[in-house]
Amino acid sequence: MVYQLLGTGFEEVEAVTPCDLLRRAGVDVKMIGIDGLSVTGGHGITFICDGTLEDVDIDQAEMILLPGGLGGVNSIRSSDRALDLIQTFHREGKYVAAICAAPTILAQLHITDGCLATCYPGMEGEMGQAVMVSETESVQDGRIITGTSAGCAIDFSLQLITALRGRDAADKVAQAIVYRR
Repeated sequence: MVYQLLGTGFEEVEAVTPCDLLRRAGVDVKMIGIDGLSVTGGHGITFICDGTLEDVDIDQAEMILLPGGLGGVNSIRSSDRALDLIQTFHREGKYVAAICAAPTILAQLHITDGCLATCYPGMEGEMGQAVMVSETESVQDGRIITGTSAGCAIDFSLQLITALRGRDAADKVAQAIVYRR
């Protein structure tokens, strides 16, 4: 199970693309609303989530996934329950994934300290002790996966599939959507 946290103002492409592609690979994904079941993204698209923070079952979880968008990132940062949940996933050895501005949350929680990471260009100064990798779509360091931006959402999503289900599963999804790189 992958739990994707959505806070008001999240970047829609960075939420829909991973959710869609992971589901195509047979991964169960639940969109979790920080502020309730109905959450509006940064470009005015409203999503009806599968649950709220109280519905997250850490024992059934493989990964927590954080889309970017400054509003969504600020929503997550303002929720002690969300921050505690992210730390619990990391502490218990689950995958922690974030794209665009969201890796700065991982840096704030010291999850990326000493790890290879990427983020939205220009936000590197907010990445603390992470070892920054630029000019890449996504980076995996152990159980931490970070992505650069909405424009890298497919590559990031395929990296998530590779981590959870293997390269063959990611290749099958890429072929099915006729992804060309």
